[in-house]
Amino acid sequence: MTIKQIKKLIEEKELKSIDLKYSDLMGNWYHISFPVRRLDYVAKNGIPFDGSSIPGMKSVEAGDMVLIPDLSTAIIDPFTEFPTLRMLSYICDADTRIGVKKDPRSLAKRAQNFLEASGIADESQWIPEFEFYLFNEAEIYNGNFAAGYKFTSAENKIDLPFGYKDIDGTAVANRKGYHIDVPFDKYAHVREEMVELIENIECPIRYHHHEVGLSGQQEIETELVEFQLITDKMMYIKDIIHNTALKNNLTATFMPKPLYDEPGNGMHFHIQLLKNGENIFFKKGNYADLSDEALYFIGGILKHGRSLTAFTNPSTNSFKRLLPGFEAPVNLFFGLANRSAAIRIPKYATSKEKKRIEFRTGDGTCNYYLAMSALIMAGLDGIKNKIMPTPENGYGPFDDNVFKWSDEQQEKLHSIPTSLEEALQALEEDHDYLLAGGVFNKELIDSWIVEKMKEVVAVRNRPHPFEMNLYYNL
Repeated sequence: MTIKQIKKLIEEKELKSIDLKYSDLMGNWYHISFPVRRLDYVAKNGIPFDGSSIPGMKSVEAGDMVLIPDLSTAIIDPFTEFPTLRMLSYICDADTRIGVKKDPRSLAKRAQNFLEASGIADESQWIPEFEFYLFNEAEIYNGNFAAGYKFTSAENKIDLPFGYKDIDGTAVANRKGYHIDVPFDKYAHVREEMVELIENIECPIRYHHHEVGLSGQQEIETELVEFQLITDKMMYIKDIIHNTALKNNLTATFMPKPLYDEPGNGMHFHIQLLKNGENIFFKKGNYADLSDEALYFIGGILKHGRSLTAFTNPSTNSFKRLLPGFEAPVNLFFGLANRSAAIRIPKYATSKEKKRIEFRTGDGTCNYYLAMSALIMAGLDGIKNKIMPTPENGYGPFDDNVFKWSDEQQEKLHSIPTSLEEALQALEEDHDYLLAGGVFNKELIDSWIVEKMKEVVAVRNRPHPFEMNLYYNL
């Protein structure tokens, strides 16, 4: 939107307030609001704030930073009672008004500029798959003398909320929830409400459905959307999902593994590169009709896959989802329609326009701007250095179930890290590909490792409830 269009919208909808959103390194949203009468001033001068108060943002750059609104991201806030316009902003240096190195949105913009400058492609298109649970209750407590949690779902007979009697008999058990129909899919109408709001912000939805987890696991998937648009839309989508859930007396979580021995939540990314509007990932006759550029792109992601998990799977909980024997991938290889592969080539995407790859390792605890930019950088490094994935180097393609291979065969595969600490170590050892073109920088990577290690230590130092079962009476 232009400032003229925004003013017209403000007048038509009688909006009173503007809410600026920005993201910290971890992907948490922050906001600051101002009256609409200050729009001209803020659009020109921004709003100053103390960047050192935002976790991980303190920098060698001055603590004084300024939020510069991105007028193109303006939407009417669908949740506030007070008529409000919301928009995203860039975190900029107070003097230069240039996006700071640690601003996730500015980093994603640098990744886009690097892609264009590479001459390889000028656009990338993405489909993110949002997997999440809708619980009826979420009780969480952590202290020195007590710790625990309890999640409940009116969909699952063995996980019913307190006091819920299931007198209509629509809670079920002993089956998977994948594509389960109404009335057993109790919150299809909630997803419909979410999808309507998502499409209202001009983000097209491909489909939505109940996922495998019987205790309210959901999936919403977009159509292909251009990189810089989809990263912003994803922040809005996550907010829509959380707020719509609360509006319907539910609670949503993207946590990779909230329930023991139940399906986890992934964040799969479908990716294709375009140049002058043409999909450069397609070449008829190659394996899965993938071009050499597509195979090199895959090779780059797989080669750097261990360090990439520090951004695509950046929580201690992430690695409780990534376990052998499930659809969640634990090995760095690719294959056609292979759901145990880190990169799957969708078998149904056969045309030149639709040909793409699907990165299946990631999850919703990632900062979308950082994780998706890192995937672009790894893939471009693969194209630049012609990293061809082959069975000989252990990257595939493998189209069979690798978990049925012999131990000797499986030893040839490259495994992802088994913990966040291991992923951060991999990032420390392998990050030069991220520094190309100044997209990422060493200070950001160092800050990321420091902040994430705080999470590792916080979890590691606390007694685990199951340890009480194991050791209390010894």
